Amino acid sequence: MISKQRLAVFIPGLYEGGAERIMLNLAAGFADRGLSVDLVLAQAEGPYLDQIPDTVRIVELNRRPIRMWRACRSLPAMIAYLRRERPDYLLSALNANFVALEARRITGIPRRVVISQHNTFSHHYRNLPVWYRQLILLLVRNFYPRADEIVAVSKGVAEDLACTARIPRTRIRVIYNPVVTRDLALRTREPLQHPWFAPGSPPVILAVGRLTAEKDFGMLIRAFARIAGDQSARLIILGEGEERPRLEELLKDLHLEHKVMLPGFVSNPYPYMARSALLVCSSRSEGLPTVLIEALYCGIPIVSTDCPSGPREILQKHEYGQLVPVGDEATLARAMRDALSGKASLPPPESWQPYASEKVIDQYQSALLGTTQFQTPR
Repeated sequence: MISKQRLAVFIPGLYEGGAERIMLNLAAGFADRGLSVDLVLAQAEGPYLDQIPDTVRIVELNRRPIRMWRACRSLPAMIAYLRRERPDYLLSALNANFVALEARRITGIPRRVVISQHNTFSHHYRNLPVWYRQLILLLVRNFYPRADEIVAVSKGVAEDLACTARIPRTRIRVIYNPVVTRDLALRTREPLQHPWFAPGSPPVILAVGRLTAEKDFGMLIRAFARIAGDQSARLIILGEGEERPRLEELLKDLHLEHKVMLPGFVSNPYPYMARSALLVCSSRSEGLPTVLIEALYCGIPIVSTDCPSGPREILQKHEYGQLVPVGDEATLARAMRDALSGKASLPPPESWQPYASEKVIDQYQSALLGTTQFQTPR
């Protein structure tokens, strides 16, 4: 057990993203087990700030606004934090991984550092300038091997990281994300005041995620346009991001403003999910898409692109949902039409069991302690 000791969970901020929500779940889960938990943020900002439980202490490293590479500019403050608080364990994610490892090299604190990889490296960075891609790859190859444990959130992420960064696959553990938490059922049952979910309304297709190019919501909208003429369904995309102007322009061009809604970021998407007829993931790449696991828990039909990585693992090929090729709007349209017509089966309860919070935290505890009590997910 590691109760009564201090764990630092270090991320750039609590921005709208799956990795941030997962790290917050881990921090809360360890605090529930009696561990003293510091949620260390390069900057204390983002839509998830109001979801931090009282049992978790917030530590902000930079009080002045910083823009690019928030975590990496936090090295001096992180060194000071480690020397002042002397945590026993450090768990990091995203760009905070580099700072966590360098700060430990300089201070010798803490005794163990576990870093986590949440995206498929080769796909996540492929559209960036070559020099920037090469810089990230150089940092990963030089920094990641310093970690006591490297955790990947899916087998696909682990294999891609090993191949791309030339890290031995045996050095990378696979631990799925703690998506199904204790309060998920309660949050799912919260009331939803939205006219599109009123009794007798047309079925709603739901998508959730940041409005970025990687999520490919433009392709989803074009696929929906193919069935909008002969289906009474509507489409809601929850999330915010830089692609909003382009998506809004696309809706105007396709005359879909009355059938597609972009409400923005919603702190509790689960009432939408529980009441929707279908969940669609249209991504070009993922790490382990949290939204698919949440949809499994809510028991609704799922259609997802077969992107690297995660959907195939989560849906066990086609057992718990329908997979379609990346970027193929015609096939996605057919899959959505089939699901709305009742041809899709509902996911069983065992589909979300590997992502139960208690089970996942057991595995992270094993990684933090450096024990061998670890099993790779099936």
